[in-house]
Amino acid sequence: MTDISNLSGKAFHEALISAANSLENNKQKINDLNVFPVPDGDTGTNMGLTIGAVRDIKLADDTVSDCAAKAASAVLRSARGNSGAILALFFRGFSKAVKGMDTAGADAIADAFAKGKEEAYKAVMNPAEGTILTVIRRCAEDAVAFKDTYKKDLVEFFTAILNTAEKTLDQTPEMLPILKEAHVVDAGGAGFVMILRGMLAALRGTPVASAVPTEAPITNKAEFSDFNTEDIKFSYCTEFIVDKYECYLGEGKASVLYDRILDLGDSIVFVDAEDIVKVHIHTNHPGTVLEIAVNYGAFATVKIENMKIQHSSLASDEPTSVEKIAAPEKQYGFVSVCMGDGIRDMFRDFNVDEVVFGGQTMNPSMQDILDAVNKTPAEVVFVLPNNKNIDMVAMQAADASTEKNVIVIHTKSVPEGISALLSFDENVSPEENTEAMSEAISIVKSISVTHAVRDASIDGVAVRSGQAMGLVGGKIRTVGANATEAVEKMLPLMKDASYITVFYGEDVSEQDAQKVENMIIETATDAEVVLAYGGQPLYDYIISVE
Repeated sequence: MTDISNLSGKAFHEALISAANSLENNKQKINDLNVFPVPDGDTGTNMGLTIGAVRDIKLADDTVSDCAAKAASAVLRSARGNSGAILALFFRGFSKAVKGMDTAGADAIADAFAKGKEEAYKAVMNPAEGTILTVIRRCAEDAVAFKDTYKKDLVEFFTAILNTAEKTLDQTPEMLPILKEAHVVDAGGAGFVMILRGMLAALRGTPVASAVPTEAPITNKAEFSDFNTEDIKFSYCTEFIVDKYECYLGEGKASVLYDRILDLGDSIVFVDAEDIVKVHIHTNHPGTVLEIAVNYGAFATVKIENMKIQHSSLASDEPTSVEKIAAPEKQYGFVSVCMGDGIRDMFRDFNVDEVVFGGQTMNPSMQDILDAVNKTPAEVVFVLPNNKNIDMVAMQAADASTEKNVIVIHTKSVPEGISALLSFDENVSPEENTEAMSEAISIVKSISVTHAVRDASIDGVAVRSGQAMGLVGGKIRTVGANATEAVEKMLPLMKDASYITVFYGEDVSEQDAQKVENMIIETATDAEVVLAYGGQPLYDYIISVE
């Protein structure tokens, strides 16, 4: 930039794109910082998808206010996971601080960091030291302290802030014992450092370029008016990139994925590279395709577009209209987040209006949840995140809803979501239902079984890559050679239960699931035990114990 003492809107946009590229290029390193060895190391992916929305910003004028406002809106709508939600709030605060400004100097940027920190902390009830929030807070504190020293040099100003961020990140294991035990720094904090590095690189005149190849530009525009929308056989153009799990590394090692999705659509483009799989498919069941794909790695990017809506827009040469908000037809409605055909069907059986595809490794965005809320024809919409990493994004969707009363029930698992639904009473007030459902989720025990993706020692439990892990409330309790052994070691936890529901995953045979069911019946002699096909990826068993 030519003027190193003030940040213009154009320069800020270039810095944000450089930040998004910095994060995108390093997202796998951040994913690998996941403390627990469960297959949900997606912090880098979530933060990358969140800030990646800045690439689509179109500036109306060259003011920092305009850029910051559009960036805050785009990032909020794309926010995924807790770290993505915190990042979105930081940029919302940043935007508020520079509102109405043509350019921003050190004073304004320091205020923007402070306001960003304030907004981020508002969303977390009991913030722990040693997380992305700590990194943001110390950056904000030092930005205020440094603003007079580096008033005429924003490059040095950002260099000082980055130094603070890097030093704080290195200290996070001393602040949070579980990070020290796992020998890692905080993943969210690492993502924020990558963002600052990208911004500084742009201010220095050497912005970070994306390591992901870009598509060749389209030079000719097709004519769509003579094509009938009804002729589109498969409605959803679904594209995604999967960062392969270690067992699938190598060209052609994930070819079975192609075989599994072959009958689900057409126009398939399948690239099975060394460390990624890139897929393009036209399908009527994008959720099913994604549920299959998540078994082969963590999603790096996902894009789903309704081709019938796209065609109608292109044929009329008009922009696609914003989705309408469903008029209320009843007092109460539900939106639930889950993965797995069987689990989805059970939520439908409990009269859930909209099911959002998502969970471990694939957190839906704020906009995904808000869209589902808007489709729900009810005055009051209860949202069940069913995952602790989706809760903050659900809260942001509730805040963004202007037409409906949206209440988030803080369910952290599928068993908690189902327990909440069972306690719902359509004849009582929203407040009474909120209290009843919240109480119901506090008494259900959520047990799950998955497989370790790396060697680790957490909370005194040692596990090797590939072993089955039994988790209670998300914490590792047992380790077994296989899923059945892991469940067997957790049977004492079910002995005194009254109701037990066992959801078995898509990779578990019915025969193995019945063995687990029989073990539980023999142990919990007074319990009503229900075995159901959940179809969930990654987790062999999800067990609800009441």
